Amino acid sequence: MDRLVNTVRPYAWGSTTAIPELLGTEPTGEPQAELWMGAHPGAPSRLDRGTGLAPLNEIIDADPYGELGKPAVERFGPRLPFLLKVLAAGAPLSVQVHPDLEQAKAGFADEEDRGVPIDAPHRNYKDANHKPEMICALTPFDGLCGFRHPAEAAELLEGLGVNSLKPYVDILRARPEDEALREVLAAVLGADREEMAGTVEEATEAAARLATEDGRFADDYAAYASAADHFPGDPGVIAAMLLNHVRLQPGEALYLGAGVPHAYLGGLGVEIMANSDNVLRCGLTPKHIDVPELMRIVRFESGDAGVLRPEDSGDGEEVYDTPTDEFRLSRYTLAPGGRPRSLGDRTPQILLCTAGEVTLHGPGDAQLTLARGESAFVPADERVTLDGAGTVFRATVVA
Repeated sequence: MDRLVNTVRPYAWGSTTAIPELLGTEPTGEPQAELWMGAHPGAPSRLDRGTGLAPLNEIIDADPYGELGKPAVERFGPRLPFLLKVLAAGAPLSVQVHPDLEQAKAGFADEEDRGVPIDAPHRNYKDANHKPEMICALTPFDGLCGFRHPAEAAELLEGLGVNSLKPYVDILRARPEDEALREVLAAVLGADREEMAGTVEEATEAAARLATEDGRFADDYAAYASAADHFPGDPGVIAAMLLNHVRLQPGEALYLGAGVPHAYLGGLGVEIMANSDNVLRCGLTPKHIDVPELMRIVRFESGDAGVLRPEDSGDGEEVYDTPTDEFRLSRYTLAPGGRPRSLGDRTPQILLCTAGEVTLHGPGDAQLTLARGESAFVPADERVTLDGAGTVFRATVVA
Protein backbone atom coordinates (compact mmCIF):
# COMPACT_ATOMS: atom_id res chain seq x y z
CA MET A 1 0.00 0.00 0.00
CA ASP A 2 1.30 3.40 -0.98
CA ARG A 3 0.44 6.96 -0.04
CA LEU A 4 -0.48 8.94 -3.16
CA VAL A 5 0.77 12.38 -4.11
CA ASN A 6 -1.96 13.84 -6.29
CA THR A 7 -2.36 16.72 -8.74
CA VAL A 8 -4.95 19.49 -8.46
CA ARG A 9 -6.35 20.66 -11.81
CA PRO A 10 -6.99 24.46 -11.89
CA TYR A 11 -9.94 24.65 -14.30
CA ALA A 12 -11.70 28.01 -14.41
CA TRP A 13 -14.98 26.66 -12.95
CA GLY A 14 -13.29 25.35 -9.82
CA SER A 15 -13.89 26.57 -6.29
CA THR A 16 -11.10 28.62 -4.75
CA THR A 17 -11.67 27.21 -1.25
CA ALA A 18 -13.28 23.73 -1.20
CA ILE A 19 -10.28 21.55 -2.07
CA PRO A 20 -7.84 23.57 0.10
CA GLU A 21 -10.27 23.15 3.00
CA LEU A 22 -10.41 19.39 2.42
CA LEU A 23 -6.62 19.15 2.23
CA GLY A 24 -5.95 21.55 5.10
CA THR A 25 -3.94 23.90 2.90
CA GLU A 26 -4.08 27.63 2.33
CA PRO A 27 -6.13 28.81 -0.65
CA THR A 28 -4.05 30.31 -3.44
CA GLY A 29 -6.84 32.56 -4.68
CA GLU A 30 -6.94 30.57 -7.93
CA PRO A 31 -9.61 28.01 -8.87
CA GLN A 32 -8.87 24.46 -7.73
CA ALA A 33 -11.35 22.26 -9.60
CA GLU A 34 -10.32 18.61 -9.41
CA LEU A 35 -7.97 16.45 -7.35
CA TRP A 36 -7.02 13.43 -9.48
CA MET A 37 -6.28 10.01 -8.00
CA GLY A 38 -5.27 7.28 -10.40
CA ALA A 39 -3.08 6.46 -13.37
CA HIS A 40 -4.50 8.75 -16.06
CA PRO A 41 -1.49 9.91 -18.11
CA GLY A 42 -2.78 13.50 -18.04
CA ALA A 43 -2.03 13.81 -14.30
CA PRO A 44 -1.08 10.48 -12.74
CA SER A 45 -0.76 10.10 -8.99
CA ARG A 46 2.76 9.53 -7.76
CA LEU A 47 4.10 7.25 -5.07
CA ASP A 48 7.45 6.42 -3.49
CA ARG A 49 8.64 2.84 -3.04
CA GLY A 50 12.07 3.84 -1.82
CA THR A 51 13.61 5.29 -4.97
CA GLY A 52 11.74 8.60 -5.14
CA LEU A 53 8.36 9.60 -6.50
CA ALA A 54 7.23 7.75 -9.61
CA PRO A 55 3.99 8.05 -11.63
CA LEU A 56 1.45 5.33 -10.90
CA ASN A 57 0.87 4.67 -14.61
CA GLU A 58 4.57 3.87 -15.08
CA ILE A 59 4.56 1.57 -12.07
CA ILE A 60 1.54 -0.28 -13.48
CA ASP A 61 3.15 -0.46 -16.95
CA ALA A 62 6.20 -2.14 -15.42
CA ASP A 63 4.15 -4.91 -13.75
CA PRO A 64 0.45 -4.84 -14.67
CA TYR A 65 -0.35 -8.28 -13.31
CA GLY A 66 1.38 -7.56 -10.01
CA GLU A 67 -0.28 -4.18 -9.52
CA LEU A 68 -3.75 -4.82 -10.98
CA GLY A 69 -4.15 -8.57 -10.56
CA LYS A 70 -4.91 -11.18 -13.22
CA PRO A 71 -8.74 -10.77 -13.18
CA ALA A 72 -8.56 -7.00 -13.82
CA VAL A 73 -5.89 -7.25 -16.54
CA GLU A 74 -7.73 -10.00 -18.39
CA ARG A 75 -10.98 -8.06 -18.30
CA PHE A 76 -9.86 -4.45 -18.80
CA GLY A 77 -6.32 -4.64 -20.13
CA PRO A 78 -3.02 -3.62 -18.51
CA ARG A 79 -4.15 -0.26 -17.12
CA LEU A 80 -6.17 1.01 -14.18
CA PRO A 81 -9.66 1.25 -15.72
CA PHE A 82 -11.00 4.06 -13.51
CA LEU A 83 -10.10 7.57 -12.40
CA LEU A 84 -11.10 8.85 -8.95
CA LYS A 85 -11.44 12.58 -8.29
CA VAL A 86 -12.52 15.12 -5.75
CA LEU A 87 -14.51 17.65 -7.77
CA ALA A 88 -15.12 21.18 -6.48
CA ALA A 89 -17.49 23.19 -8.68
CA GLY A 90 -17.56 26.89 -7.89
CA ALA A 91 -19.33 27.61 -11.20
CA PRO A 92 -21.34 25.44 -13.60
CA LEU A 93 -19.62 22.92 -15.84
CA SER A 94 -20.85 22.57 -19.42
CA VAL A 95 -23.95 20.53 -20.21
CA GLN A 96 -22.50 17.38 -21.76
CA VAL A 97 -22.96 13.76 -22.78
CA HIS A 98 -20.63 10.79 -23.16
CA PRO A 99 -20.71 8.10 -25.87
CA ASP A 100 -21.19 4.40 -25.26
CA LEU A 101 -18.29 2.04 -25.98
CA GLU A 102 -19.31 1.22 -29.55
CA GLN A 103 -19.84 4.91 -30.38
CA ALA A 104 -16.49 5.87 -28.85
CA LYS A 105 -14.59 3.24 -30.83
CA ALA A 106 -16.26 4.26 -34.09
CA GLY A 107 -15.92 8.00 -33.45
CA PHE A 108 -12.26 7.75 -32.45
CA ALA A 109 -11.41 5.61 -35.49
CA ASP A 110 -13.21 8.03 -37.82
CA GLU A 111 -11.38 11.10 -36.50
CA GLU A 112 -8.06 9.23 -36.64
CA ASP A 113 -8.73 8.23 -40.25
CA ARG A 114 -9.59 11.84 -41.14
CA GLY A 115 -6.39 13.09 -39.53
CA VAL A 116 -8.08 15.32 -36.94
CA PRO A 117 -5.32 16.32 -34.47
CA ILE A 118 -5.90 14.83 -31.02
CA ASP A 119 -5.67 18.31 -29.46
CA ALA A 120 -7.87 20.06 -32.05
CA PRO A 121 -10.60 22.16 -30.39
CA HIS A 122 -13.25 20.61 -32.66
CA ARG A 123 -12.20 17.01 -31.93
CA ASN A 124 -14.93 14.96 -30.19
CA TYR A 125 -13.16 11.68 -29.39
CA LYS A 126 -9.86 11.73 -27.52
CA ASP A 127 -9.80 7.94 -27.06
CA ALA A 128 -11.75 4.79 -27.93
CA ASN A 129 -13.34 4.28 -24.52
CA HIS A 130 -16.70 5.10 -23.00
CA LYS A 131 -17.01 7.33 -19.94
CA PRO A 132 -19.71 6.32 -17.49
CA GLU A 133 -19.30 8.32 -14.30
CA MET A 134 -20.76 8.94 -10.86
CA ILE A 135 -20.66 11.90 -8.49
CA CYS A 136 -21.17 11.43 -4.73
CA ALA A 137 -21.85 14.60 -2.75
CA LEU A 138 -19.63 15.61 0.17
CA THR A 139 -21.56 18.88 0.57
CA PRO A 140 -24.98 19.89 -0.81
CA PHE A 141 -24.41 19.52 -4.55
CA ASP A 142 -26.47 20.96 -7.42
CA GLY A 143 -26.62 19.31 -10.81
CA LEU A 144 -28.65 18.63 -13.92
CA CYS A 145 -29.30 15.04 -14.98
CA GLY A 146 -31.44 13.62 -17.77
CA PHE A 147 -34.46 15.04 -19.56
CA ARG A 148 -37.62 16.16 -17.87
CA HIS A 149 -40.84 14.69 -19.23
CA PRO A 150 -41.78 16.89 -22.23
CA ALA A 151 -45.05 18.01 -20.61
CA GLU A 152 -43.17 19.15 -17.50
CA ALA A 153 -40.51 20.91 -19.57
CA ALA A 154 -43.30 22.66 -21.49
CA GLU A 155 -44.88 23.84 -18.24
CA LEU A 156 -41.56 25.16 -16.94
CA LEU A 157 -40.78 27.03 -20.17
CA GLU A 158 -44.32 28.39 -20.46
CA GLY A 159 -44.13 29.66 -16.89
CA LEU A 160 -41.37 32.06 -17.91
CA GLY A 161 -43.85 34.04 -19.99
CA VAL A 162 -41.42 34.50 -22.90
CA ASN A 163 -43.31 34.62 -26.19
CA SER A 164 -40.37 33.43 -28.30
CA LEU A 165 -40.30 30.16 -26.33
CA LYS A 166 -43.87 29.30 -27.33
CA PRO A 167 -42.87 27.26 -30.44
CA TYR A 168 -40.77 25.01 -28.18
CA VAL A 169 -43.65 24.67 -25.72
CA ASP A 170 -45.98 23.65 -28.53
CA ILE A 171 -43.55 21.03 -29.84
CA LEU A 172 -43.05 19.55 -26.36
CA ARG A 173 -46.81 19.17 -25.96
CA ALA A 174 -47.66 17.93 -29.44
CA ARG A 175 -44.92 15.46 -30.43
CA PRO A 176 -43.98 12.00 -29.11
CA GLU A 177 -41.31 12.14 -26.39
CA ASP A 178 -38.23 11.24 -28.45
CA GLU A 179 -39.25 13.47 -31.33
CA ALA A 180 -40.20 16.42 -29.08
CA LEU A 181 -36.97 16.43 -27.07
CA ARG A 182 -34.82 15.91 -30.15
CA GLU A 183 -36.51 18.68 -32.15
CA VAL A 184 -36.36 21.26 -29.37
CA LEU A 185 -32.74 20.55 -28.42
CA ALA A 186 -31.64 20.68 -32.07
CA ALA A 187 -33.54 23.95 -32.61
CA VAL A 188 -32.06 25.61 -29.52
CA LEU A 189 -28.46 24.58 -30.19
CA GLY A 190 -28.70 25.17 -33.92
CA ALA A 191 -30.14 28.69 -33.61
CA ASP A 192 -28.04 31.75 -34.35
CA ARG A 193 -26.48 32.84 -31.08
CA GLU A 194 -27.10 36.55 -31.69
CA GLU A 195 -30.73 35.92 -32.61
CA MET A 196 -31.18 33.81 -29.48
CA ALA A 197 -29.52 36.31 -27.16
CA GLY A 198 -32.70 38.30 -26.52
CA THR A 199 -34.69 35.15 -25.75
CA VAL A 200 -32.03 33.90 -23.37
CA GLU A 201 -31.81 37.26 -21.61
CA GLU A 202 -35.58 37.50 -21.22
CA ALA A 203 -35.80 33.90 -19.97
CA THR A 204 -32.97 34.50 -17.50
CA GLU A 205 -34.61 37.60 -16.06
CA ALA A 206 -37.91 35.76 -15.71
CA ALA A 207 -36.25 32.79 -14.04
CA ALA A 208 -34.50 35.06 -11.53
CA ARG A 209 -37.82 36.74 -10.69
CA LEU A 210 -39.76 33.47 -10.39
CA ALA A 211 -37.04 32.00 -8.15
CA THR A 212 -38.15 34.42 -5.44
CA GLU A 213 -41.79 33.41 -5.66
CA ASP A 214 -43.56 30.43 -4.13
CA GLY A 215 -44.06 28.36 -7.27
CA ARG A 216 -43.57 24.74 -8.28
CA PHE A 217 -40.32 25.41 -10.13
CA ALA A 218 -38.86 28.11 -7.87
CA ASP A 219 -35.74 26.12 -6.93
CA ASP A 220 -35.23 25.05 -10.54
CA TYR A 221 -35.58 28.60 -11.86
CA ALA A 222 -32.99 29.71 -9.30
CA ALA A 223 -30.51 27.11 -10.54
CA TYR A 224 -31.00 28.05 -14.19
CA ALA A 225 -30.75 31.79 -13.46
CA SER A 226 -27.51 31.22 -11.54
CA ALA A 227 -26.04 29.18 -14.40
CA ALA A 228 -27.07 31.88 -16.88
CA ASP A 229 -25.15 34.50 -14.89
CA HIS A 230 -21.95 32.63 -15.79
CA PHE A 231 -22.88 32.23 -19.48
CA PRO A 232 -24.93 35.29 -20.53
CA GLY A 233 -26.64 34.85 -23.88
CA ASP A 234 -25.69 31.15 -24.16
CA PRO A 235 -28.51 29.15 -25.82
CA GLY A 236 -27.41 26.29 -23.56
CA VAL A 237 -29.39 28.02 -20.80
CA ILE A 238 -32.59 27.06 -22.63
CA ALA A 239 -31.22 23.55 -23.31
CA ALA A 240 -30.50 23.20 -19.58
CA MET A 241 -34.14 23.94 -18.79
CA LEU A 242 -35.07 20.68 -20.52
CA LEU A 243 -33.12 18.77 -17.86
CA ASN A 244 -33.95 17.68 -14.32
CA HIS A 245 -32.46 19.89 -11.63
CA VAL A 246 -31.39 17.93 -8.56
CA ARG A 247 -29.79 18.87 -5.25
CA LEU A 248 -27.84 16.04 -3.66
CA GLN A 249 -27.35 15.87 0.07
CA PRO A 250 -24.03 14.57 1.46
CA GLY A 251 -23.78 10.85 0.79
CA GLU A 252 -26.20 10.89 -2.16
CA ALA A 253 -24.97 10.23 -5.68
CA LEU A 254 -25.84 10.47 -9.38
CA TYR A 255 -24.84 7.92 -11.99
CA LEU A 256 -24.40 9.27 -15.54
CA GLY A 257 -24.57 6.62 -18.23
CA ALA A 258 -23.95 6.97 -21.95
CA GLY A 259 -26.08 9.49 -23.80
CA VAL A 260 -27.52 11.12 -20.68
CA PRO A 261 -27.16 14.93 -20.78
CA HIS A 262 -25.93 16.35 -17.49
CA ALA A 263 -24.06 19.18 -15.82
CA TYR A 264 -22.60 19.91 -12.39
CA LEU A 265 -23.61 23.34 -11.10
CA GLY A 266 -21.96 23.68 -7.69
CA GLY A 267 -20.67 21.78 -4.68
CA LEU A 268 -17.97 19.36 -3.53
CA GLY A 269 -18.10 15.67 -4.36
CA VAL A 270 -16.20 12.46 -4.98
CA GLU A 271 -16.32 11.57 -8.67
CA ILE A 272 -15.38 8.28 -10.30
CA MET A 273 -15.37 7.45 -13.99
CA ALA A 274 -14.04 5.09 -16.60
CA ASN A 275 -10.62 6.19 -17.82
CA SER A 276 -11.67 8.36 -20.79
CA ASP A 277 -11.71 11.98 -21.96
CA ASN A 278 -14.63 11.69 -24.38
CA VAL A 279 -17.09 14.59 -23.94
CA LEU A 280 -19.65 16.09 -26.32
CA ARG A 281 -20.93 19.45 -25.11
CA CYS A 282 -24.51 20.73 -25.31
CA GLY A 283 -24.20 24.24 -23.90
CA LEU A 284 -23.04 26.50 -21.06
CA THR A 285 -19.62 26.58 -22.68
CA PRO A 286 -17.51 28.68 -25.06
CA LYS A 287 -16.07 25.42 -26.47
CA HIS A 288 -17.00 23.64 -29.70
CA ILE A 289 -20.47 22.06 -29.96
CA ASP A 290 -20.89 19.49 -32.74
CA VAL A 291 -24.68 19.51 -33.00
CA PRO A 292 -25.08 16.69 -35.58
CA GLU A 293 -22.81 14.33 -33.64
CA LEU A 294 -24.49 15.34 -30.40
CA MET A 295 -27.91 14.45 -31.85
CA ARG A 296 -26.53 11.00 -32.69
CA ILE A 297 -25.19 10.36 -29.18
CA VAL A 298 -27.90 11.81 -26.91
CA ARG A 299 -30.59 9.46 -25.63
CA PHE A 300 -33.85 11.32 -25.91
CA GLU A 301 -35.58 9.63 -22.99
CA SER A 302 -37.16 11.36 -20.00
CA GLY A 303 -37.10 10.21 -16.39
CA ASP A 304 -36.19 11.37 -12.92
CA ALA A 305 -32.59 12.08 -12.00
CA GLY A 306 -32.18 8.72 -10.26
CA VAL A 307 -30.55 9.72 -6.97
CA LEU A 308 -28.47 6.86 -5.53
CA ARG A 309 -27.99 6.09 -1.86
CA PRO A 310 -25.45 3.55 -0.62
CA GLU A 311 -26.54 0.06 0.37
CA ASP A 312 -24.87 -1.89 3.17
CA SER A 313 -23.23 -4.98 1.69
CA GLY A 314 -21.98 -6.31 5.03
CA ASP A 315 -18.96 -5.59 7.23
CA GLY A 316 -19.81 -1.90 7.22
CA GLU A 317 -19.16 -1.35 3.51
CA GLU A 318 -21.82 0.86 1.87
CA VAL A 319 -21.87 0.33 -1.90
CA TYR A 320 -23.12 2.67 -4.62
CA ASP A 321 -24.59 0.18 -7.08
CA THR A 322 -24.12 0.97 -10.79
CA PRO A 323 -24.24 -1.09 -14.02
CA THR A 324 -20.58 -0.32 -14.76
CA ASP A 325 -17.77 -2.81 -14.17
CA GLU A 326 -14.83 -0.43 -14.75
CA PHE A 327 -15.43 1.04 -11.30
CA ARG A 328 -17.06 0.19 -8.00
CA LEU A 329 -17.40 2.92 -5.38
CA SER A 330 -18.17 2.28 -1.73
CA ARG A 331 -17.87 4.04 1.61
CA TYR A 332 -16.84 3.12 5.15
CA THR A 333 -17.88 5.25 8.11
CA LEU A 334 -15.72 4.23 11.08
CA ALA A 335 -16.54 5.01 14.70
CA PRO A 336 -13.90 5.39 17.43
CA GLY A 337 -13.08 2.04 19.00
CA GLY A 338 -14.87 0.08 16.30
CA ARG A 339 -13.54 -3.21 14.97
CA PRO A 340 -11.19 -3.17 11.97
CA ARG A 341 -12.68 -3.66 8.52
CA SER A 342 -11.08 -6.13 6.14
CA LEU A 343 -10.86 -5.00 2.51
CA GLY A 344 -10.90 -7.32 -0.50
CA ASP A 345 -7.61 -8.26 -2.15
CA ARG A 346 -8.38 -9.52 -5.68
CA THR A 347 -8.44 -6.15 -7.40
CA PRO A 348 -6.53 -2.83 -7.19
CA GLN A 349 -7.93 -0.21 -4.84
CA ILE A 350 -7.66 3.50 -4.18
CA LEU A 351 -8.75 4.63 -0.72
CA LEU A 352 -9.63 8.26 0.01
CA CYS A 353 -10.20 9.66 3.49
CA THR A 354 -12.76 12.49 3.48
CA ALA A 355 -13.27 12.94 7.23
CA GLY A 356 -11.37 12.13 10.42
CA GLU A 357 -8.30 9.91 10.38
CA VAL A 358 -7.94 6.22 9.51
CA THR A 359 -5.13 3.69 9.45
CA LEU A 360 -4.46 0.94 6.93
CA HIS A 361 -2.77 -2.20 8.22
CA GLY A 362 -0.96 -4.39 5.70
CA PRO A 363 1.23 -7.50 5.77
CA GLY A 364 3.47 -7.81 8.80
CA ASP A 365 3.74 -4.53 10.67
CA ALA A 366 3.07 -2.33 7.67
CA GLN A 367 0.65 0.51 8.30
CA LEU A 368 -0.31 3.81 6.74
CA THR A 369 -2.36 6.58 8.34
CA LEU A 370 -4.54 8.80 6.17
CA ALA A 371 -5.83 12.19 7.28
CA ARG A 372 -8.65 14.10 5.63
CA GLY A 373 -7.96 14.56 1.93
CA GLU A 374 -5.22 11.91 1.77
CA SER A 375 -5.36 8.75 -0.33
CA ALA A 376 -3.57 5.46 -0.91
CA PHE A 377 -3.13 2.88 -3.64
CA VAL A 378 -3.42 -0.78 -2.65
CA PRO A 379 -2.20 -3.26 -5.29
CA ALA A 380 -4.17 -6.41 -6.01
CA ASP A 381 -3.40 -9.42 -3.81
CA GLU A 382 -2.39 -7.17 -0.89
CA ARG A 383 -4.77 -7.71 2.00
CA VAL A 384 -5.30 -4.71 4.25
CA THR A 385 -7.54 -3.85 7.19
CA LEU A 386 -8.94 -0.46 8.05
CA ASP A 387 -9.59 1.16 11.42
CA GLY A 388 -9.78 4.58 13.05
CA ALA A 389 -12.47 7.26 13.21
CA GLY A 390 -13.47 8.76 9.92
CA THR A 391 -14.97 8.28 6.46
CA VAL A 392 -13.20 6.44 3.65
CA PHE A 393 -14.24 6.02 0.03
CA ARG A 394 -13.04 2.85 -1.65
CA ALA A 395 -12.63 2.72 -5.43
CA THR A 396 -11.99 -0.55 -7.20
CA VAL A 397 -13.28 -2.60 -10.17
CA VAL A 398 -15.72 -5.46 -10.70
CA ALA A 399 -13.67 -8.39 -11.95
